[in-house]
Amino acid sequence: MEEKAPAWGIEPVPERLRVLGALDTGLLWGSLGVSLLVLVAGTFLVPALSLPTALLAIAVGGLLGNAMLAAAAAIGADARVPGMVLLRAPLGRRGSYLPTGLNVVQNLGWATFELIVIATAASALADRALGFGAKPAWTLLFGLVTTLFALAGPISFVRRWVRRFAFWAVLVSLVYLTVWAVDRVDLGALWNRPAEGGLSFWQAVDVMVAMPVSWLPLAADYTRFARGRGPAFVGTGIGYLVPSVWLFALGAILLIPDPVDVMTTIAGGGAASAVALLALTVDETDEPFANVYSTAVSLQNVLPGVPQRALIVAAGALATGGALTIGLGHYLGFLYLLGSFFVPLFGVLLADWALARGHYEPADIFRAPALRIEQVGAWLAGFALYQWLQPVGPSWWTDLVAHAAPPELAIGATLPSFAVSFALGATLGLVARRVRAASVPA
Repeated sequence: MEEKAPAWGIEPVPERLRVLGALDTGLLWGSLGVSLLVLVAGTFLVPALSLPTALLAIAVGGLLGNAMLAAAAAIGADARVPGMVLLRAPLGRRGSYLPTGLNVVQNLGWATFELIVIATAASALADRALGFGAKPAWTLLFGLVTTLFALAGPISFVRRWVRRFAFWAVLVSLVYLTVWAVDRVDLGALWNRPAEGGLSFWQAVDVMVAMPVSWLPLAADYTRFARGRGPAFVGTGIGYLVPSVWLFALGAILLIPDPVDVMTTIAGGGAASAVALLALTVDETDEPFANVYSTAVSLQNVLPGVPQRALIVAAGALATGGALTIGLGHYLGFLYLLGSFFVPLFGVLLADWALARGHYEPADIFRAPALRIEQVGAWLAGFALYQWLQPVGPSWWTDLVAHAAPPELAIGATLPSFAVSFALGATLGLVARRVRAASVPA
């Protein structure tokens, strides 16, 4: 069973391979939520916000983002196809190619960022223990490990690695790092420290939401192997929520302005801290594994005839090469940019799935029209609203958006863009369905 699952392509997963229960799914997403990159993201919130405000933003963003992620996981478990193939239903076969391209770019970007973080942590540990960092060597090593995990596939990865070892070792490490982080700061003084500004509450919510939202296009790639919608929804929602909120809060109290210094500071915190960081670093390989695997699966939506293993090797090589040459510079903007694409896209998917009465038949996906222009329009409208409220991206793009006179409102962009895309998707989708029904001869 496990030998055939890794290379399973875009066709609906058969019942014999739907073996991941709520515990398996929860452990997978819990492991994906335990990320050094999440810890780094938390450092952006304080002291821009006060600690109480930051923690409230983390809680609100965690609930909103993980509710979306859990719903996407349930839809994927019901349809039993990868995420980008699933988007053929609302957007059309060729309409799904645009989000596929964006998803490939974001997956390679995340894999690159993760390998940078892993290599930085490993280098800090090696420098402390051996006197030299050798960061490029660690990048190559973990790039290879990532590719091998992706070649093994989701079922093998969960059953043989996450369930038996990785998650439990990391849980113990997280408990220790929490005690260490709390011990090194004056929580009373930090709690009463005023905000320095530069980030509003709802912008902080957007940062938190961006983490689970970045997984929306990938959720179905893994929950298609789940036993049903219930295990997928519960396992994904709770599994990712707990560690992501935990690590975001932990990052918020560290008060380390340079993200790269986070790993160096932990590595220098003593032998136990170094061991805990080592366990987190080893477990971190599940993040680029998921991104590399989903890059290959997404590409199969456009190139179904190309062997999945060849695509995995190519994606692993690109991510490793990127990690050797790219820094962590525009990380916060990268998170916002992902949200601006995938929050409204999920709104359209959820609206269309609701119009299909909560279930996609294979014909809805594989016999979809080439393009459903009304749903593509609803998605792009949500994206435009997101960018208008919170312009992010390259300077030439933000300068262009500035001509549209974005409002100076500190309300965030996640909820408005989701609401608009969902409402437009539902309204236009209903009209399009009635037009198609009326055009069919009695």
